[in-house]
Formats: sequence, C-alpha cells, structure tokens
Amino acid sequence: MTFCTRNILAAGTDTTAATLVWAMTALVKNPRVMKKVQEEIRNLGGTKDFLHEDDIQKLPYFKAMIKETLRLHLPSPLLVPRESNEECIIDGYRIPAKTIVYVNAWVIQRDPEVWEKPEEFYPERFLDSAIDFRGQDFELIPFGAGRRICPGIPMAVVTLELVLANLLHSFDWELPRGMVKDDIDVEVLPGITQHKKNHLCLCAKTRSHI
Repeated sequence: MTFCTRNILAAGTDTTAATLVWAMTALVKNPRVMKKVQEEIRNLGGTKDFLHEDDIQKLPYFKAMIKETLRLHLPSPLLVPRESNEECIIDGYRIPAKTIVYVNAWVIQRDPEVWEKPEEFYPERFLDSAIDFRGQDFELIPFGAGRRICPGIPMAVVTLELVLANLLHSFDWELPRGMVKDDIDVEVLPGITQHKKNHLCLCAKTRSHI
C-alpha cells in the first residue's frame, strides 16, 4: 500500500508539472487562446483570491484547453509497456507470447485521419465533443485505457486544473524583454515522460484590480 501511494504521488507530481509547463508554453505561443481562456476564468472568478474545484467545473473552454494540451503534450508518449500473455495476430502482424508491447499514443493523438489540423493548438475542437481522456475514447488516451489505466488521473487532473486556473486568474503573463513567441522552442528531453528540453521563462504581473 505504501509503495503504491508513493508511486502515485511521484508519478502524478512529475507528469503534472511537465504538463503545466506545456500548457503555459502553448498558451503563450497562442495569444488568442490565452486571451479567451483568461476572460472565461476571470468572468467567473471576479474578485476572488482563489478558484476552487467547484469553480473549474463551470469553465468549459478552460477544460477544452486542458484536453488539447494533453492531446499534443501527453505525459508519456508510449504509455506504460505491456507484455502479451499469448500469441495473437493484429492486422496481419504476428505477436508472439511474452512480447513487450508499446502503444504509441503520441501518434494516435496526432492522427490526421482522426483529428482535423492535428498539429494546431485548437481547444475549440473539444467544445462540442464528448471525447474525454478517461479511457473510453481511444483517440485520446494520454493516461492509457482499460483496467490498467493510470490510477493517478483524478489527482493529476485536479492538481493541474487548480494550479493552472489560478495562475491564469491572478497573473498576466509576458515574455521577457526582447523575446517573441516564435523564440519559444518545443523541444523535448529524451525519457519516459515528456519534459520540455529548455526552461520556459515568463514574467508574471499581478492583476492590480483583484
């Protein structure tokens, strides 16, 4: 039990932190989306000092933006490796028993046959869609699917949503002097999880009217 709890906490915080950086990267590189999501959050939050979990449920565009971030920058591109229990044939390919199998979720979530303009950061694609990342829609599986789906989804998603919503509610974000949005790279460090290779440097300004 202790091992499982530690595993959930360690994996959840690492992937959540990485996803938070990718979300801020995408927003700064897409000012239209940043403006729209901040307007939604601030219209709801008003003069509140802090947004709570109940508030997040009333932010459809914000939640669509989270889905779009997880589509393009899923925490683990190849998910968790599995081992086949027995020999099987999939689409004409023979998979022997005891074969280590990876699911390339990165490719699935950028498949042009499924997603229109798959490389574009466009949260609106989820506004009128029932597609979710909790394992029932196989075109969006950043946490896997089935019985062995990531057990830390609730903690990771709630943490990500609360932190990001409050950062966007309380601060205006700008690039350092002399930088433009095209200077922000999206290179990824090699590893099991997708971490941004170079640090994201932003300037936060407190909203004076809060």
